[in-house]
Amino acid sequence: MPTITVTQRSGQTQDVAIPAGVSLMEGLRDAGFDEILALCGGCCACATCHVHVAEEWVPRLPVLSEDEDDVLDGSGHRNRQSRLSCQIVITDVLDGLQVRIAQED
Repeated sequence: MPTITVTQRSGQTQDVAIPAGVSLMEGLRDAGFDEILALCGGCCACATCHVHVAEEWVPRLPVLSEDEDDVLDGSGHRNRQSRLSCQIVITDVLDGLQVRIAQED
């Protein structure tokens, strides 16, 4: 099971094992990260699961879709490492992924 390193808004870091085949958003929510609201349920319609991916991991992720790009445009905390965690499906290749939960808009 891939292990993801998550930095919360407070700066606290925690390693979380997330099963392959589920979205990062689902894994974070199931692990009890209350900062991931996921109000749209993972439909790429809000930015309440916004994370910043460590720079070295960005090229390893699926390409940002036009819909995801549009949703992220509405965030005041977007940067070039921004992704919606609902759009990242965990695979064994992502073992060691590092993300920071974005500030709330």
